[in-house]
Amino acid sequence: MPHFLTQVAYNEQAWQSLVSNPQNRLDAIRPVVEKLGGRVVNAYFAFGDYDFVLITELPDNATAAALAISASAGGACKSVKTTPLMEAAEGLDALRKAANSGYRAPMSGRTTTA
Repeated sequence: MPHFLTQVAYNEQAWQSLVSNPQNRLDAIRPVVEKLGGRVVNAYFAFGDYDFVLITELPDNATAAALAISASAGGACKSVKTTPLMEAAEGLDALRKAANSGYRAPMSGRTTTA
């Protein structure tokens, strides 16, 4: 099953609520992920651009989007970013396919006259 990284930045109201009533957000998120047919691999509080990081296994991109949409619609997040993840073997397969794709990069902006 595909893995996804979901990064969440809480808005000010969400932080106020969490400070006044500390809670493990994973307890609220895990049933949602499971209802969507997925599994939580792990979750972390973080600091920087994102406040909460979630690694999940979900059936497909549409399901990952549904999770992001439902989190965004809840009103506590100022941003939700979802990134599909590939295992190392998949990444190597992608590199091999890229090498044989026949893609040619655009040349520099200089033109030649013939």
